[in-house]
Amino acid sequence: MSRPLLELEGVSLYYWVRRGLLRSDPVKALEQVDLRIERGEGLAVVGESGSGKTTLGRAALRLALPARGRLRFDGLDITELPERELRGFRRRAQAVFQDPYASLSPYMRVYDLVEEPLVVHGPKVRSERRTRVMAALEQVKLRPAESFAEVYPHTLSGGQRQRVNIARAMVLRPEFLVADEPVSMIDASSRAEILSLLRDLQLQGDLSVLTITHDLASARHFADRIAVLYLGRLVEIGPATRVVGSPHHPYTRGLLAAVPEPDPRNRLRSRAVIEGEPPSALEVPSGCPFHPRCPEAIPGTCDVEFPAVSELGSGHEVACHLHPSGRPVEAARASVDTIDDPRRAGIEDVA
Repeated sequence: MSRPLLELEGVSLYYWVRRGLLRSDPVKALEQVDLRIERGEGLAVVGESGSGKTTLGRAALRLALPARGRLRFDGLDITELPERELRGFRRRAQAVFQDPYASLSPYMRVYDLVEEPLVVHGPKVRSERRTRVMAALEQVKLRPAESFAEVYPHTLSGGQRQRVNIARAMVLRPEFLVADEPVSMIDASSRAEILSLLRDLQLQGDLSVLTITHDLASARHFADRIAVLYLGRLVEIGPATRVVGSPHHPYTRGLLAAVPEPDPRNRLRSRAVIEGEPPSALEVPSGCPFHPRCPEAIPGTCDVEFPAVSELGSGHEVACHLHPSGRPVEAARASVDTIDDPRRAGIEDVA
């Protein structure tokens, strides 16, 4: 079995929120997440707002330091490497952010925006940088590249701006890309094009792409696997066609039920949409965190302990008490009270 490009092992990450003058309480953004991303794989991470999707992306890029667990990139443990030793990783791992309007400086030409990563990471020869900038613009279908290179972002549409963001990421020829809700702020006519572009880049360049999205139903069209998060916990993961076609966790089924039905003949069918709002990550329920909203919760079980992971075959796994064939989850569950170093809590205190 080949070595994964990125591996998260038992990763927990907390944000600290001040409560009064001397007290800080943890927001459990991620809790004991185990995840492998293979070379050339497209992985979609889905869940409601507040489920920890963006935090998972930040952890994968080592933009936040886990309170517990390890991060390995191409076999190298990068969990606690100082920033000066992460330069090679920063060149090989890039991000595409959600807001194409706020993520591009309005005072820089498109050429300068795309060239900026090369100024930081090389090459030093200006003519070589220009060649790579033009190639990146062509790669994201901003053609002719010479014309787009000279304009400013305010003259572009939202979809074109996001293509500039993708070109900025791809100009370094990375091996790993995190796309955080890349189409959520783009008009509907451009969304399929951007997702198709990311998929093409993944397949053509042997690029691993972690896409953060709310849209579970469409994820199967641009991802090889889907991981479902709920309140920082990984509750289901597997091949995209299996997770969408045969979801096992009640939360996954609820997410699918909430997808708008385009066929009017099917709109009258009853759908098991999830009721209520997710609990606060400051006060995560005991046991399975989904049990207060779960229509199939088992009293005395689901509210007591987090379920073991059940292997359903073909890489499809679910963490649910309704599947008793589960294997014990590795490692003792770390509690907030046993964090050795508060600085390994993800991010500085939030006032």
